[in-house]
Parts: sequence; C-alpha cells; structure tokens
Amino acid sequence: MKSKTDSNSDSELRKIYEMNNIAVVGMSAKEEKAGHFVPLYLIEHGYNVIPVNPTLTEIQGRRSYPDLASVPYEIDIVDIFRRSEDIPNVIEDAIRKKGVKVIWMQEGIYNEEAERKAKDSGMNVVFTGCMMAEHMRLFR
Repeated sequence: MKSKTDSNSDSELRKIYEMNNIAVVGMSAKEEKAGHFVPLYLIEHGYNVIPVNPTLTEIQGRRSYPDLASVPYEIDIVDIFRRSEDIPNVIEDAIRKKGVKVIWMQEGIYNEEAERKAKDSGMNVVFTGCMMAEHMRLFR
C-alpha cells in the first residue's frame, strides 16, 4: 500500500496527459477489471494505449506485448496494473527500454524502491491516483 503521496501538481499532471503513447503493464481482457476499463477509457479519449501482458496476444483489437522491451516504438508513460511487489521488475524493464518519461502506478499500487529507481533514472513517478479518475477530474 502507498505510504505517502507523490509530488505532482495539477499542472504537472496536465502536462503528462499531453503525452500520447501509454504502455499498460497488466492490461486485462476482463471487462470488470480496472486493468481493462481504465485503458479503454484512455483509448476513447485519444491515447495510443499499448497492451503489455505476456498471457495475451491481443486486447481490444490491439497487439499485446509480453514486456516493455518487445514494444517496437517509443513509450511516453508506463501505466502499471500489477501487484506492488512486481513493480521493481517493471521499473527495470522501463529503464532498459529507454525514453520512458513517466511511471504511473495505479491507485493502491506503490513500491518505494521502485519509485526511487525510476526517479534516479530521470522518470517522473505518479502513484496517488487512477489515470482515468485523474483525467476525469482535470478535464471535465
């Protein structure tokens, strides 16, 4: 569980939403899961959502990649729907991918070591809200 709040202001969050390529690690094909309906909301709002799930080859008509390294194009934001203990491996993958600007750990997901590693590698880190809920709050 998260132990603190991140330091992103509303204006910083708005800048994050100007980025387009969002890799969703843990994207799900199950409609009742947040890992499905949050990315679907982002797609409906014009974002290029890239599914990352090693157990599926396609989600919502989009090719699903087994890991971040397999994604053949630039990733701006990595939106994570995995357990907190899985986050360090995702951060390592994002660091190796190069060019990732933002790590977004969905609401309720947090790993302090992973946050520190991501920031040390020059990435911004968001973890105090849901990417869909924050978008709705900021852009209504």
